[in-house]
Amino acid sequence: MAILRFKALELVNQRTPVEVKLPSDKISDYYGSNVFGIEAMRSTLAGDYFKRLQFAIRTGSKVDRNLADAVAGAMKTWALSRGATHYTHWFQPLTGETAEKHDSFFDLSSDGRAIEVFKGSALVQQEPDASSFPSGGIRNTFEARGYTAWDPTSPAFIIENAGAKTLCIPTIFVSYTGEALDYKAPLLKSLTQVEKAAVDVCQYFDKDVTKVTTTLGIEQEYFLVDRALFDARPDLVMTGRTVFGHEPAKGQQLEDHYFGAIPSRVHAFMIDFEAESHKLGIPLRTRHNEVAPNQFECAPTFEEANLAVDHNQLLMDILERVAEKHHFKVLLHEKPFKGVNGSGKHNNWALSTDTGVNLLGPGRRPKENLQFLTFFITTVKAVHRYADLLRASIASASNDHRLGANEAPPAIMSVFIGKKLTEVLDELERTAKLPLDKGDNVYLKLGIDKIPEILLDNTDRNRTSPFAFTGNKFEFRAVGSSANSSNAMTTLNAIVADQLIDFKNSVDEMMAQGKKKEVAIIDVLREYVISSKAIRFEGNGYSKEWEEEAERRGLSNIRKTPQALDKLVDETAMELFTKHNIFNARELHARHEILLEDYIKRVQIESRVMGDLAMNHIIPTAIAYQTKLVQNIKGLREIGLDNDEYINTTLETIKDISGHLTTIKNTVDAMIEQRKVANKIEDTRERAIMYTDEVLGFFDTLRYSVDKLELIVEDEQWPLVKYREMLFRH
Repeated sequence: MAILRFKALELVNQRTPVEVKLPSDKISDYYGSNVFGIEAMRSTLAGDYFKRLQFAIRTGSKVDRNLADAVAGAMKTWALSRGATHYTHWFQPLTGETAEKHDSFFDLSSDGRAIEVFKGSALVQQEPDASSFPSGGIRNTFEARGYTAWDPTSPAFIIENAGAKTLCIPTIFVSYTGEALDYKAPLLKSLTQVEKAAVDVCQYFDKDVTKVTTTLGIEQEYFLVDRALFDARPDLVMTGRTVFGHEPAKGQQLEDHYFGAIPSRVHAFMIDFEAESHKLGIPLRTRHNEVAPNQFECAPTFEEANLAVDHNQLLMDILERVAEKHHFKVLLHEKPFKGVNGSGKHNNWALSTDTGVNLLGPGRRPKENLQFLTFFITTVKAVHRYADLLRASIASASNDHRLGANEAPPAIMSVFIGKKLTEVLDELERTAKLPLDKGDNVYLKLGIDKIPEILLDNTDRNRTSPFAFTGNKFEFRAVGSSANSSNAMTTLNAIVADQLIDFKNSVDEMMAQGKKKEVAIIDVLREYVISSKAIRFEGNGYSKEWEEEAERRGLSNIRKTPQALDKLVDETAMELFTKHNIFNARELHARHEILLEDYIKRVQIESRVMGDLAMNHIIPTAIAYQTKLVQNIKGLREIGLDNDEYINTTLETIKDISGHLTTIKNTVDAMIEQRKVANKIEDTRERAIMYTDEVLGFFDTLRYSVDKLELIVEDEQWPLVKYREMLFRH
């Protein structure tokens, strides 16, 4: 291993930036060139078919067989002209990854001639083997049937890989009995629900609104490590994070990496993956160094939420594929290195009308600001009401390492809105007993007419907040860097839709009793402000004082994934998701089971990797060095230096090594035994709790001793690539 480490470092020293040749000097020349978008559809589809397809996409109406055949023919013509030889239904199973099975356009005609074929039936639906994908008990393992079904709202695209081109068709993935086995199907349902609820509320303010689109901008953080260094770290290869490794003398404490000059090799990689992303219609606009060494970020312009999620899933694939060309490995784990910042995936969420209004952006007139406050306050109320469910939506074994650490939002859900909006809501609360008249008198009393002005200076951010308002959108910052954002966005859409429906019912009831519309709206909003006040927090989310304050406010602090996932199947979740037809009870229980199993397996793999590295690499290395020290002492004594101070110091070092070796051996043995106990537990939740409380409990003890040995054993013999080598070589 030590030899492998130094060979890897030699390779790194020989690296030079890979030359990148862009398709054009202007991004606009090739942006979306590999997407079957509007222009490709218009050029390949007959006029009537084009209009019918656009109508179906816009309204969500069904695509009939005749139209499907026409679209399939157009897709085939376009894909073949771009050099594609195969097509695939591209879907997002509950593994958290994307999946695809490639079929060739090539077929044989009845007389044996080679032809290219792609029919509407192949476009609309396929039947991949579903037996090996997680189902959470929805299906038996021997039952193989599952269906992928075309999502017309997300355009098909061509992936270029190893000189081959494949047409990818975004689809949902469902079981033979109709239950969702993916992330996309529930997201689409949640988008429908929040749109309907938002349109109904918009009717109070603008009768012309007929459609509300959920928009989303997903920032992506990641680490880069040279591929040779990655391959020399078995823990990175197997788990995506370093289970051992002493913090280097210099980490991020000088704060010199954030927004610093981008290293040449990294810059070439960024240019390359951005070009590939732009060809696929992913609107990346931002690149920069993040806070931790060798940590970086890219961010797109916001898009319709379903498309934004598809693009982010595609982006993660592109990052990893392009990294290989540049001899890098992209680390998307939320916490690959101890002692430096982990990585998140900030989800910037908003609602936009077909009349061009951002419902979370204040307007220029009092009536527009009342509309803004309606959607703003209702969202805050929804987060307060369903905070635990929102926490469950971002729960994972990898995100547990990040949440609450000194660079990420805590596990406590809270909302940051800024000083100026706090003043507006406080004013709304204070006027609870004031008589309100209709019209502008209402707006003037509440200061609603001044919201655009006061928001001009409301640009500060609270990086410790998991859910922050940032001027014209909410930023859900607790989503993990490796996650599929659908999970969090499905939940957010559902809870906001539910709260908007409750809001409208309350306002309608007050209006039926004779209250003026504006007064009824403000009365409901005031009640929401008062009842959800506990969720609003402007201070330091990292502090111990906030944990204590949150407890006094009645806010949950669910630190570990198994307990967080309980909220997926409690009465609140069941009522919410079934009422809005996003999940049925069977699907919720299945996802609970799948996520618990995923958690168990990840902790189990990490435990096994730690045991293997400790017993097969660390202990032998430490013993060899200890033996060397013993031989050194023997030699010194042979020449008469029995009382030399160096001997006494070396003896202490030998004792320290023995102590750490004993701790490592005993801890690994105990951890293995505890795994055996946990693995005998049949109930998945109980097994997950056992892994959390018992198996995971050995990790810190084991790591402490291994990391101490790293400081003791001579550098030339240490088997694992060190942090200083991974974080500062590029």
